[in-house]
Amino acid sequence: MSRLKTIEWAGNAVRIVDQTCLPAKLCYEDITTVEVMFEAIRALRVRGAPAIGIAAGFGMYLAVREFPETGSVRDFLTLFEKNIDYLAGARPTAVNLSWALQRVKTRIAGLAEKETSASLKRAVFDEAQAMLEEDRASGRAIGEHGFGLLKDCETILTHCNAGGLATAEFGTALAPVYVAAERNKKLHVYSDETRPLLQGSRITAFELKAAGIPVTVLCDNAAASLLRKKTVDAVIVGADRIASNGDVANKIGTYGLALAARAAQVPFYVAAPLSTFDPSLATGNEIPIEERDDAEVTCGFGRRTAPEGVDVYNPAFDVTPHDLVTALITEKGVLRPPYGEAIRKALQG
Repeated sequence: MSRLKTIEWAGNAVRIVDQTCLPAKLCYEDITTVEVMFEAIRALRVRGAPAIGIAAGFGMYLAVREFPETGSVRDFLTLFEKNIDYLAGARPTAVNLSWALQRVKTRIAGLAEKETSASLKRAVFDEAQAMLEEDRASGRAIGEHGFGLLKDCETILTHCNAGGLATAEFGTALAPVYVAAERNKKLHVYSDETRPLLQGSRITAFELKAAGIPVTVLCDNAAASLLRKKTVDAVIVGADRIASNGDVANKIGTYGLALAARAAQVPFYVAAPLSTFDPSLATGNEIPIEERDDAEVTCGFGRRTAPEGVDVYNPAFDVTPHDLVTALITEKGVLRPPYGEAIRKALQG
């Protein structure tokens, strides 16, 4: 099955699918500076926790690649640290962003005393490329583990986009759907449109339709009614950060969907790579929640839908308590309650 490459190194630039163009057209953007990468992350041209992490890794290479080959390591590190802090401010909730930046930082710290500026630049690029390849592999593994949970299902419901367009290629929540299709089992996917930026109808439906997988788009506020009709076998979503107790931050609306799934006695699964887990946070109460511009709600996609000057509440994410989550699907396997111990072992292993 052919899948879109969301982000990759292409010659002299980072090539991304510009997801603000979807679904009207599939367009690519070649990014050559760290400033443009910051804007691409902030403006959701590249989005999805794993993809954001990879973008940050390549963004760091763009930040340092013009540094003189003969420049001092000290000056290189000054520039490097400045841009670590700069990129970290692009979006606060998805932990993969800070995870990726810390990973590159750790790699450089281990080499700084014995390498040249030229070799340090190459190390930044190699680390970004490694994260991309590892994400492709982890998506496949998540798909295999998730398929074990969904193989007897006929229909699933998802929210936002946690498919190939949220990662390097394979996806998280949609990875089991793609594995199922490879094995000649086509799950029917219900996709919440996901207000206010419609990642479900614009992006999830786009990639599933392109892959030949049956998909039905519904308004977010129709999901509970659909679940109550018992026509959905499972709910599966991605995550932007998971606390050490299993609380999950994901696109706004996920919490309500989890409550509806519990009321309808439908299993609620969360699929995410281990890089999305944040062991420094005891519970989801500590996860920073990004609030976005009022205009996304009042004038989304260029048409005014609320009076000028009205107050707006526009969080990009919410937190679903771990007791509403049936299982966490990772590249290392399926984690079940009690999540604290299961997560600790998975991260150590």
